[in-house]
Amino acid sequence: MTLTNGQESSAGNARFITWMIIALLIVVVDQLTKWAIVEWVPLYDRVPLNSFINLTHQKNSGAAFSFLADAGGWQRWFFVTLASVVSAVIAVWIWRIRKEGQVFLSIGLSFVLGGAVGNLIDRVRLGHVTDFIQVWFGAWAFPSFNVADAGITVGAALLIIDALFFSGRQAPSKTP
Repeated sequence: MTLTNGQESSAGNARFITWMIIALLIVVVDQLTKWAIVEWVPLYDRVPLNSFINLTHQKNSGAAFSFLADAGGWQRWFFVTLASVVSAVIAVWIWRIRKEGQVFLSIGLSFVLGGAVGNLIDRVRLGHVTDFIQVWFGAWAFPSFNVADAGITVGAALLIIDALFFSGRQAPSKTP
């Protein structure tokens, strides 16, 4: 079955909306979980979930692993600008590939977009990002993170999988 241009356009637009809904769901879950942590877990307290995972309430004014957290305040607007630009580029990228059926790439971009916007909202509203998931490996704690960070990480993994196994691959030629 061959699609007409109008049907192709509608299918592409529907895919774009799907990818944006995925990003929006990540933002909503991220913001709801951060709200709950701020509301119910005092700053720097820990609530053990099991022997290696705690809920905690941390403020991170830096980036991943608290990079630039002690930079004096300018980093807030640097990260706001960076996240805004990256989010816009990703949204345009998803729009441009909406008709191509690149599922891993599109989902990966949607997860990264949702995570970037989730943390962007915190930076604009609060001046920091609320982190609350703490994972322990023996006596060593992995830096605390949040749903937005998890979305970015899962999205990045999907982008790597796409780059390694899907994007840029051509279907085998059907020459006799």
